[in-house]
Amino acid sequence: MSEEMNLNEVKEIREGDIVTGKVEKVEEKVAIVTIAGAPFDGVVPISELSSLHVDKASDAVSVNDELELLVTKIEQPDDKKPGQYVLSKRQVDAKHAWKVLTEKFQNGEVIEAEVKDVVKGGLVVDLGVRGFVPASLVEDHFVESFDDYKGKTLTYKIVEMDQEKNRLILSHRAVLEAQKAEKKGEVINNIHVGDIIEGTVQRLASFGAFVDLGGVDGLVHISQVSHEHIDDVSKVLSEGQKVKVKVISVDPEQERISLSIKETLEGPWSHVEENAPVGAVLTGTVKRLVTFGAFVEVFPGVEGLVHISQISHNHISTPHEVLKEGQEVQVKVLAVNKDEKRLSLSIKELLENKNEPEVEEFEFPEETTGFSLGDVIGDKLKNFNK
Repeated sequence: MSEEMNLNEVKEIREGDIVTGKVEKVEEKVAIVTIAGAPFDGVVPISELSSLHVDKASDAVSVNDELELLVTKIEQPDDKKPGQYVLSKRQVDAKHAWKVLTEKFQNGEVIEAEVKDVVKGGLVVDLGVRGFVPASLVEDHFVESFDDYKGKTLTYKIVEMDQEKNRLILSHRAVLEAQKAEKKGEVINNIHVGDIIEGTVQRLASFGAFVDLGGVDGLVHISQVSHEHIDDVSKVLSEGQKVKVKVISVDPEQERISLSIKETLEGPWSHVEENAPVGAVLTGTVKRLVTFGAFVEVFPGVEGLVHISQISHNHISTPHEVLKEGQEVQVKVLAVNKDEKRLSLSIKELLENKNEPEVEEFEFPEETTGFSLGDVIGDKLKNFNK
């Protein structure tokens, strides 16, 4: 302080006071500041410059910076050394920060900040106090390495805070999930039953496939994947595949959407009249046996009924007597109804009827003048009695 300074201008500064200081000099481990009206200068140790670890004081402050500082200690001058104030920027920043952060936490506000460091288990940010983002709360998907996150600016929500313990836990994942939920609601409200939409197969399961419709997933049940019966979805679909789907049902409250790929495809019955005209002989597979007949698949997704009366020339009580499921058979088309998806088939008409009695064939003479039918039959009877 200048010796010419009027003693009336000298400030009385006590421990615990908050003062404004101007950075005059920055050394490696300390910043020297002047305080207007103070009898001597102040020092800010490197540990009190920031809530985060810094390697040198110049990483946190520069010459001519004006800082709000807390007086933590007053060292009075003596014969060996001048007096000085020991100051803290970190504690003032923290006090202000906790007030602001508490309001944001209570209001559920989103905070934006740069990632200052990547440490074991997560990320570190400076919000006036040290904020920590656990690895599990960084993204909504697995991240193998966070090395390239340092210097990135991300958005966060506060998930836990304790000022006494100086504990602040943040989540970027919560922000992403909230954004997705909002987008999901918008997408669901714009989807209606009957809509044909293009989507991307997101995930396969034993019971079907989840298709991304642009922010929301819908389920294609295995029965709605194809007109043909399938046991394994992965045989016809793959993750990342683009597909057209028809919306079967929408439940906005449960956020459930049921979809069908099958209903966007041309059905197997579309050309049945051309492929299976009346009288055609086809090879099929017995799919089901019932009391009144057998259902035979003649094309993928096309089954016809062989009524029990059309199975055999012999009388049978049940189709199980002569047929079994999985058996390959030849059938003849008796009738076709494309609109009702009905196909009437016959096995019997392709089989030789061994039950009909054999009748001896003979030819009548071309000229029967002078011969009666009795004469012809009589001759036959005479030969039979010999």
